[in-house]
Amino acid sequence: MKLHTLTEFASGHRFLEGLRWHDGALWASDFFSRKVLTFAPDGDATTVAEIPGAPSGLGFLPDGTALVVSQADATVLRIGPGGALDTYAELGDIAGGPGNDMLVTAAGHAYVGNFGFTIGTDDPRPTALAHIDPRGAVSRVEGQVLFPNGMALTPDGVLLLAETFLHRITAFDVAADGSLSNQRVWAQLAESFMPDGIALDADGGVWFGNALTMGDDSGFYRVLEGGELTDKVPVTGAQAVACTFGGDDLGTLYMSCNATTLEEFVQGRSTAVIATADVGRCGVPGSAGT
Repeated sequence: MKLHTLTEFASGHRFLEGLRWHDGALWASDFFSRKVLTFAPDGDATTVAEIPGAPSGLGFLPDGTALVVSQADATVLRIGPGGALDTYAELGDIAGGPGNDMLVTAAGHAYVGNFGFTIGTDDPRPTALAHIDPRGAVSRVEGQVLFPNGMALTPDGVLLLAETFLHRITAFDVAADGSLSNQRVWAQLAESFMPDGIALDADGGVWFGNALTMGDDSGFYRVLEGGELTDKVPVTGAQAVACTFGGDDLGTLYMSCNATTLEEFVQGRSTAVIATADVGRCGVPGSAGT
């Protein structure tokens, strides 16, 4: 397996998720400070909006408007000028727990996951993805998923989804109307791998953060369809959580690394940094809703 070295890019944050590269800037959600952030080239952060229900997944409509998942009330909010918020879609009839990650396509279709249960209280149980069409209509995606997390869209119209607690990347075919079908396993991983955020490279590999561990397996890995692992960016003393390609020609892998345990996470305690790595590959434009 090819190993890569990371470089710290930004620090002083709490629990960073939902990394996105949009319009020449890196975006992220900080769960515990309840802020949506953008980052300058030197790593300095600017607050775009404050989300009382805690922000998670990020995405952008075709006109550039930013959307963010509000975890506590399982809604998708639209971020307006000056950080003003209004409700874009409500997912309460579908979500079995807090709202989680989101992918918004160039055509304006949004796919939103949810925990499916309360971490630290409930046993894991299946849930469903929500599909929000460009008119704002919400529907349940057929098929069960377990702790759906990061998503990416391939150039040939396949939505890839990390199912953290099933140790796998799952695939769906995307129809012209945005509906999903033909759910299948794209890559089954060993039980030591808990994929969280994902990013697609131009050679067809999926990079994923191996969450829920700060041990030797912590890091960002590249997996091919079928399950072969080819690359790793080791992470020391933190969980590898979310990643995205950004920078010139989408040639830099940005990674959020959060130092926290499950118990500390439930208590809202974590310290976070964003790191970068040159992994010799480039991202796919539009695959993360950028």
